[in-house]
Formats: sequence, C-alpha cells, structure tokens
Amino acid sequence: MRRNQWLAAPLGAATAAALLSGCGSTDGSPAEGGKGVVMGISDKVKSTDPAAGYDPGSWLLFNNVFQSLLSFPKGATTPEPDAAQSCAFEGGDSKVYKCTLKPDLKFSNGHPLTSEDVKFSFERTLKINDPNGPAVLLSSIAGIDTPDDKTVVFRLKTSDATFPSKIASGAGSIVDHAEYPADKLRTDGKAIGSGVYKLDSFNEKSANFSVNEAYTGKAKPKNTGVTLKFFNQDQAALKKVLESGDVDFAFRGLAAKDIASLASTKTGNNSIEVVQGTGAEVQHLVFNMKDEVAGKLPVRKAIAFLVDREALVKDVYEGTATSLYSVVPAGIGSHNTAFFDRYGGSPQPKKAEAVLRAAGIKDKVKITLYTTPNRFGPATDQEMALIAKQLNDSGLFEADVKSVEFEQYEKDIAAGKYGVYIRGWVPDYPDADNFTQPFFGPNNVLNNNYDNKEISQTIIPATSAKADRSAATPDYTRLQDIVADEIPLLPLWQSKQYAVTRQNVTGLQWSLDASTVFRFWEISKG
Repeated sequence: MRRNQWLAAPLGAATAAALLSGCGSTDGSPAEGGKGVVMGISDKVKSTDPAAGYDPGSWLLFNNVFQSLLSFPKGATTPEPDAAQSCAFEGGDSKVYKCTLKPDLKFSNGHPLTSEDVKFSFERTLKINDPNGPAVLLSSIAGIDTPDDKTVVFRLKTSDATFPSKIASGAGSIVDHAEYPADKLRTDGKAIGSGVYKLDSFNEKSANFSVNEAYTGKAKPKNTGVTLKFFNQDQAALKKVLESGDVDFAFRGLAAKDIASLASTKTGNNSIEVVQGTGAEVQHLVFNMKDEVAGKLPVRKAIAFLVDREALVKDVYEGTATSLYSVVPAGIGSHNTAFFDRYGGSPQPKKAEAVLRAAGIKDKVKITLYTTPNRFGPATDQEMALIAKQLNDSGLFEADVKSVEFEQYEKDIAAGKYGVYIRGWVPDYPDADNFTQPFFGPNNVLNNNYDNKEISQTIIPATSAKADRSAATPDYTRLQDIVADEIPLLPLWQSKQYAVTRQNVTGLQWSLDASTVFRFWEISKG
C-alpha cells in the first residue's frame, strides 16, 4: 500500500504507433557471456533496510537483494515458493500458515539462512514499526513458531487469505539475524540478503549490484551485474544520458514529451526502443466526505457524470494509460466496471444537472481541485486543469486548481483542508485486497473520512478469509458497487508500464507485469 509513496504519472507522449516491439520479443534465453547493465531511474531508494523501505525504489532493491519465502514468477499474480520449499494454510480458516525452507540456503556473506532468520526478520519489522516501513502489511501476525531450523509457522490474529501475497512482497524480505539489530534500523547503506544479487555500494547518486554466488534459487542471471543511477525526478538529465549511452535503459520518470522522440532515435546500430508492459498502478480523484462542498453526494455524482477519462488519457497522457472505471483495476481478479455502468464512459451534462437540481443546488458549484507535481509528475497539474475545464464547460461548476508542494500537500490532507485531491497507488501485490482494504479498511490511507460499515466490518473480513480468491469475487463486486454508489473517490486511470532502452538490451518485458516486481536477472545486454 506504499504509505506516503504515491505513483508518478505514467510515461506519456508516446502514441501506440511509436511503441516498438524489438525489446519485447526476446525469448528470455541467457545472454552468452553476460554483461553488466546500467539502469536509470527517477525514483529514490529511500532505504536499504527492509524494515523501513515502503516505496517503489526501495522495493526494487529488496526484490533483487533479498529472498522472501514466496515470490511472484514473471507474468504471474499467484506467488510460488522461493526461499521456501513449500507453504500452505493449515485448517480451513486461513489463520495458520506453515512454510518449510529449502535446504542449504545461504546469505551473501556465507551465513546459513534458517527459520531463526525468518522469524527474526518479521518480528524485527513489526517491533521497529517504522512509520515509513511495511509493518502494516504484517499486522495480522499474532506469533511465529520455529519448531526446527527448516520450519516456520505463522499464527494470524484474523483470517488473512492474502498473507501469502503479502510475504511475497518486499515486506517479506529475509535478513541475516547476525547482521541486523533487532530493535533499530540499519543506517550504513548496506544490505545483506540471500537474493539473486548483492549490493556492493550505495549512495545518493548510484547503487552497484553484482551476482550473489551464494544464491541457490530458480533465477538464472542473464548479466554480470547492474548499476542503478538515480536522477531524482530530473527528467531532462535522464533523457540525456539515455541518448548518450551512459545508461542502457530507463524505467519510470521520463518526461511525457520525450518518449516519442526517443523512440525514433537512431545511434548507429543502437536504436532506442520503448517496451510496454502491463500496469496495475492507479490514480483516483479523492473526496473529503466532511467537506462542505465535496461532502455532498449530488456534487460527487455530478462530477462523476462530467469527468471525461478518455480525454485525460488521450490529451494529457497520449495513450500511456487506460481509463479506469472501478477501484480494482483491469487485470486483477474480481475487477468490474461499476463507475462505467452508473455514470457512463463519456460526459453526460444533462444527468449531472439533473442530480444537482434535484438536490436543490441551482448555483454554480465552487470547488478547488488540489494536486502536487512533486510526487505524481508535472502532467498531473495538466490533468487536474483539464478536469476543472471539463467541469466548468458544463456550466454547472466554477472549479479551479491549486498545485502544492508534496510535504505541505500531505500535511493539509491529513488536516482535512482539501475537499478534492489526487491520489495514486502503487500496489504491493496483485490482489483485489490491496486495492480495497487500504482505502476502505480501518485507518485507511486516503484520509478522506469515509467509513462504510458494510465494507469495513463485513466485506473486507469475508474476503480476507477466502483462500480461494475466486470465491471472494461476489464480495468484491458488492464492494465496488457500493463505492460507485457513494463515490468517496473517482477512479481515473490505470497505468501502462514502460521502459525505454537501447536496442541491444533484452528481457525487460519480464519486469513489466502486474506484480510490479522488477527482475534484474532477466535483463541481458548484447
């Protein structure tokens, strides 16, 4: 759920015709000899310690340096054993989860990985409970038993059928108990794990990874190492180094206007190409239910009738996102189109007017839309300006936009100062639970004063108990329908994922799926 870490706007300005397929067609076979690759990224790695990192950059590091008991195979949304040989719920209530470790697991420093390390890692994250860490994902753990070196038994406070997916995420990273303090964060910029790579160096400008020779899992590295260069939202600099060849590929953060021009760049035999994959990141317009204007259901319904998602996708993001009509995005189990069914796929000003007039609202509705470009990208300001224009063109609203620096934006939302504001979401794991429980469960992350008791007290507990995730679909359908009726938020779009690369880099398509796991080991350089 990535608290305080909301997604950037999708990489824009590349039309479908500009998206090339050369890098996406590789069969993933190992590159002969293997070479090191250099990756440019706009996100920061906020922490190298899994007890603190809860952002896309940090989880990119965790997914490559640390093992979890389970992990998501490429192209899959169901976790499979990784450090574990097997894992399964015991009993029928999804409250006891048992894992058996594979034999001969080792950390990169040569220390054996045992059940003691697994227990230590989870208890450490929970004990430290860093406000910017993933402890919230593990909050269902009541206790952990380790009857022997290879067995770990999780006892859960409540039924939690999504527990396997949660521990397959960065929150499940296993650390060496001899290397990490039990009650405080590691702050030396180092990381010791048992994953495919080891972290050789880390600073504000770059991180260097080499293949972990002690790793014994299924992944087969197709390179000798990865250098990660950080550009901290400097889109022009990221474009420049990609053109010059100082990085082999870029993931996240290129300016919208740069994608199409990069796609047509030729430098000898090394053309620059755009690789497209499946995305599950979403963006919503959020309403403060206690606001004197946005708190009125007829106002929210009128906005739902007027917002033109297709225009946002076309005019602001130029096809690099897709319209979203429910809180659970397409490609995730139990998705429906509740908002499309109720409010349509194109503006309906007559219906918007009717709902306002029926509520006795005759004057133009004055409303301010709040945005921040620092976290979501500069295109977000353009997007909100277009939404305001759509509302104003109806003759029913007098809407304006205010762009606020991110730190102040977060403080003001927490204080309830905004009636309408933008939020994005980078999923932790590809399950409908991760797009619903954080928004509508206890202590939800939206800070919009919405609490529907049927959702929070009945539906969410019911879905959490169903290990067969398809059996939870009727409940998730009901949840999505309630949200579309009450409109505490308005889904806008879900992203497509892109990497922009030089022609001699292959395998990137295996890191652009709904699991949001970026797999260094699949990338090769010719």
